[in-house]
Amino acid sequence: MKIKYFEDTDTAIFEFTDKEIKETREVTENIYLDLDEHGNMVNITIEHANKNANIQEFSFQRIIKESA
Repeated sequence: MKIKYFEDTDTAIFEFTDKEIKETREVTENIYLDLDEHGNMVNITIEHANKNANIQEFSFQRIIKESA
């Protein structure tokens, strides 16, 4: 997964795979989902990310459930 932030346009792109985009769906006026040929998510684009997603601070946590 890659996250790209373009400060000049205040755009954040979350890239999940490098598959070819076959369709883009507008979720809201500022959020778009890019899908592959099977309908799986490729990217999420957030316009005005600073306002819409509080992109000023970002952290990542991976939670792994331990086996009993």
